[in-house]
This record gives sequence, C-alpha cells and structure tokens, in this order.
Amino acid sequence: MTDRRLWSYKEIAAHIKVQPDTVRSYRKHGLLPPPDHVEGGKPFWYADTVRAWVASRPGNRGRRDDEPRDHPTS
Repeated sequence: MTDRRLWSYKEIAAHIKVQPDTVRSYRKHGLLPPPDHVEGGKPFWYADTVRAWVASRPGNRGRRDDEPRDHPTS
C-alpha cells in the first residue's frame, strides 16, 4: 500500500526526530529529495518519498522507525 499523504518540513522533522530548520537545511544543501508537490511556494513530500529517503541515508544502517536513535549494542 502506498502512502500518498503529503508531509511538510514539520512532519518530516517529527519523523526523523530533528527540528524543522534542520530539514530546511538538508534541502538547502541538496540532502533532501526534490519535493513531490509545491503549493503556494511551500514544498511537500509524499510520506513514501520521505521513508525511502530515510532508509537510504548514510548512517541509517537499516534502523527501523520505531527504534531509538542511540541504543546500546547487545
């Protein structure tokens, strides 16, 4: 099932647990995929686009969305 909800900087930031300004910086530096939709000059991304980007980010190492970012290795 595809997730076609549109996410703004705010939703992306919540998903990856950073501030919205950090996501804006990622876009400014070319680290975020191009927006899927622009409305009123504001960029939006499909949730699936964001999830694919998160999965491919360096340092992700296959981390699931529900895992803590800094967990000790057993």
